[in-house]
Amino acid sequence: MKIVVGGVATETNTFSPIPTGLADFDVIRGDARTASYQQGMLDAVKQHAAKGGHTLVNTVLAFAQPAGLTVRPAYEALRDEMLEGVRAHANADVVLLLLHGAMVADGYTDCELDMLTRVRDVVGPDAVIGAVLDPHCHLDQHLLDAADIIVCYKEYPHTDVIESTLRALDLCLATRRGEVCPVAALFDCAMLGMYNTKAEPMRGEVAAMRAAEASGEALSLSFVHGFPWGDVPHAGSKMLAVCDGDKQAAETLARRHGERLYGLRHALSLKALDLDTAMRTAVEAAADPSQCPVVVADQSDNAGGGAPADSTFALRWLLDNGVRDAGVANLYDPEVVKLAKAAGPGAQLPVRLGGKTAPVSGDPLDLTVRVVGILPDYQHAFPQEDGSDIRFPLGDVAALECDGVFVIVSSRRSQCFTPQIFADVGLDDLKILVPKSTNHFLSGFGPVAGKVIYMAAPGAIPPIMTAIDFQHMPTADKFPWVDDPLGLDNAA
Repeated sequence: MKIVVGGVATETNTFSPIPTGLADFDVIRGDARTASYQQGMLDAVKQHAAKGGHTLVNTVLAFAQPAGLTVRPAYEALRDEMLEGVRAHANADVVLLLLHGAMVADGYTDCELDMLTRVRDVVGPDAVIGAVLDPHCHLDQHLLDAADIIVCYKEYPHTDVIESTLRALDLCLATRRGEVCPVAALFDCAMLGMYNTKAEPMRGEVAAMRAAEASGEALSLSFVHGFPWGDVPHAGSKMLAVCDGDKQAAETLARRHGERLYGLRHALSLKALDLDTAMRTAVEAAADPSQCPVVVADQSDNAGGGAPADSTFALRWLLDNGVRDAGVANLYDPEVVKLAKAAGPGAQLPVRLGGKTAPVSGDPLDLTVRVVGILPDYQHAFPQEDGSDIRFPLGDVAALECDGVFVIVSSRRSQCFTPQIFADVGLDDLKILVPKSTNHFLSGFGPVAGKVIYMAAPGAIPPIMTAIDFQHMPTADKFPWVDDPLGLDNAA
């Protein structure tokens, strides 16, 4: 069969002060390679297709770090280039789009729906269209109607990206061969939150979804967490069930799993401490070597959710309180990296660090720092369950030290996935580590952490749902704004 792959992907924080322009996208055209989120997905699809004797064509794959609205000319240019590639292979059997699911551009509330609809117009009704989405997506019936197969990653941290991509491809191929007839149903869980799948009760729910797929009860089950900082009308947490030819079965399955998650809603969401409480808890814990390293997630300044990643609140607290043997990563400040790179390892220099993008970043810190090390053209690894990793380019990286506090500064924005970035500059014995990440840090930090603390410092993506100033997504019908919006707690 002929398989066409493409997609324009980013996660849009509609509150973010950072526009997403054409230069922000890493673009894979044809056989070109980039260090991007989609490269690992594409490589896996290529290998899988080759094993099956299929022909694979990559049109355009474009990925940008989460930020604010994508500017209209950038989105339309990349989308239209991808569509031209699809049009050149309009006789394809399968079109697989590697998307995100929460992309918003100027003039387009739902970029994924726009892309899927236009792809269908090109290839017609016979080709099978599949989409792979991040669970932090926006999903409604319109998107289901536009595709034959939609599969979301199950894990958060997203350690099953490759597994989910290949499941979507296999289902598309089976559909094209006539072996299955996928029908989908969506259940609105009437809630919104951030759900860590590496701990109970979400761990058990993911296992239950996998069991339903393994038994054949479902072709695919996906829990759509939703993206809280994408303020669109159809945002929210939902359960997607895809069954073989049985709409009623899909509806029943989506409702059953969705209602079970709804019943666990009070226990599901991550619980974050305010800045001062989180940091004091970390310092107290770090006095016990058995709890080191203490990992404090700076959730509010996570570049992976569209934050600037240059906030100084946590760093200022560490310095003001005389904390030593602590590290912060990754702080985005290309100008400081340029200065540190020119000065070289071992040099001392004055810098104005961080706090440059917006008021949510806090004030810049005027510090005298020592350059610990430089990592040119550094690629940061996001570990996956199968032992592989997905690489994110950080540009040049500088490790700086001030009064016993170490800061990893990058020239490109990215959240921090693994403590390897500290080890790569010789910092592998720090007592307190502060990754700028909401939950993905667990994939790398979890195995080595003595204690994990979630922190709600000031920042662009507050992890407390009721603190988000929604204007377009209704909150009167969702938990945690309403305790029991579905009225199921006292149901007979």
